Amino acid sequence: MLDLLLPQRCLVCSLPGGQMCAGCTAALRRISPPWCVRCGAPTAWPVRRCAECAGRRLAFAHARAAVEYDAPVRRVVGAWKERGLRRLAGWAAAVVADSVAAPRGVVTFVPADGDRRLRRGHHAAEALARELASGWSLPLEALLVRVRGSPRQRELTRLERRRNVAAAFAARARVPARVLLVDDVYTTGATANAAASALRKGGAREVEVVTFARTIRIR
Repeated sequence: MLDLLLPQRCLVCSLPGGQMCAGCTAALRRISPPWCVRCGAPTAWPVRRCAECAGRRLAFAHARAAVEYDAPVRRVVGAWKERGLRRLAGWAAAVVADSVAAPRGVVTFVPADGDRRLRRGHHAAEALARELASGWSLPLEALLVRVRGSPRQRELTRLERRRNVAAAFAARARVPARVLLVDDVYTTGATANAAASALRKGGAREVEVVTFARTIRIR
């Protein structure tokens, strides 16, 4: 509702028109090869495991994201999630589809914390998953539930993030062999890994993670 009532200006440059203008969309920092084959982090050359994911037991086969989670994208994601600008889901899905090769499998999403979903009235990851499933002509199923709430991941260290979401998810029922797990942002991979682990326990043989944005660490 808010996206219908508020003046339509680009969230990045404030020019009148749509919520994201063509110029700012074109200026997004796309994530492209070379990258880590496993977690999708940009690298100087292709590697099977990078410094970010080496030594970790990851439940997903690989992760890919469309754009860097820089200041402009952070502003967009914040408006999408906190200000109810729901039409950004379709725009974000188009950016993902333009940047990430079309996968195979059943599409699902990281479920929202109940309190946050109630407050926001929508769930960005679910909306993005729905748009991607439609665009890629793939089935969409809500395969996961949250079995416990968890504090916001913001401001937590990597270790704290992993502990925060450990055992937070469970599969609803028997899970298909191949699953595409969708979330809005990949920060440390803790949430994606916890959700993928629940899918694997539910019967998935391969879980691929796709997100709109990803935090890039400078080493």
